[in-house]
Amino acid sequence: MYAMVAPPDNDVLWARALHVTLNGSPALTGVSLGVRESEILAVGGPRGSGKTTLLRCLSGQLLPHKGEVWFNSTPVHTMSPLVRERLRRDRFGWIDPKPRLVPELNAWENAALGLMLRGGARRPARTAAHEWLERLDIGGCARKRPHALTQAERQRVAIARALACTPSVLFADEPTAPLHRADRAHVLRTLTTAARSHGITVVLATHDADVAGLADRTVTLLDGRRVHTVHLPGDDLALAGAGGGAETAAANGAAEATETSGATESTGASGSGAGPGDPEGSGGADGSDTEGRAACSLSV
Repeated sequence: MYAMVAPPDNDVLWARALHVTLNGSPALTGVSLGVRESEILAVGGPRGSGKTTLLRCLSGQLLPHKGEVWFNSTPVHTMSPLVRERLRRDRFGWIDPKPRLVPELNAWENAALGLMLRGGARRPARTAAHEWLERLDIGGCARKRPHALTQAERQRVAIARALACTPSVLFADEPTAPLHRADRAHVLRTLTTAARSHGITVVLATHDADVAGLADRTVTLLDGRRVHTVHLPGDDLALAGAGGGAETAAANGAAEATETSGATESTGASGSGAGPGDPEGSGGADGSDTEGRAACSLSV
C-alpha cells in the first residue's frame, strides 16, 4: 500500500500505478504518467495494448481497480459518479474512433450539443458550431442530418462538437480512424492547431506513427504496460535477409541493450526512470514492469 499524494503542480492530469482488469484479463498493469497543461500527448501502441482503457480512466469514464487519477490536483478516482459526470460534461471533450451523432439533429445542432448541455444559450452555441464546421471544411453541411453525410463528414462533425466546448482536456481515441489519408492530415492539423491556439490539453490514442509525430511527447503501451520499445514480428527475419547473420546479431545486441535501458527506466515508484510528468516512471506499484518486453528492434 502507498499513501495518496497530490500530483505535481504543472500536471493537469496525473495517474499513478493504474491497474484495470476487463473480462478477467489485465487491461492496464501499473501504468503511471503525467500530462502537462497545454501539452499534446500521444498514447501509442498496437491495437489491444490498453490505449482506450487508459483514456477512459484518465477521463473518469472508468474507475481503475487500483491506482489514482488526478485532474488539476483533484482526485478523480474518489469522486461520486455524478461529480465525475459533471467533470466530463464541463471540463473534458471526447472524440470516438467512430462518430456518434444524434440522428434527429442536423450537423450544426450536433456540433453545438455539448455547449447546450452545459446550459449555454442557443445563439452563441450555434455561432461556435458553425465556426468549427467551417474550420473543418464542412460548413456547407451544417443543415444536413447525419444520414446525409459521408463517414468522413460525420467524423468532422464529432470533432467540431468536441472542440466547440473549448474543453480543458480533449481525449481523442483514434480520431482519424475512419478518414482517408488526405482528410486525416487536414483534420489532424486543425485539431492540433486549435488545441495550441486555445490552450487545450490533448491526450491522443493512436497506433499510427504519423499521427503520433504531431504530438509533443509519446508514451507507448504494450499489453497494458508502458514500454520504451516496440517489437514488430518478423524484424529478425527482415534483418537477416537484408544484411546477413553478422548484421542480425549486431541488431539483436542493440535491441537487447535498448530493452535493458527501457527496463531500468521503468522500475516503478522508486526507480530512476521517473521524469518530468511521469510520477512513477513506467513501472507498476510493485516496481516490476519487465514481463512482456521481448527484445525489440524499433525504438519508440
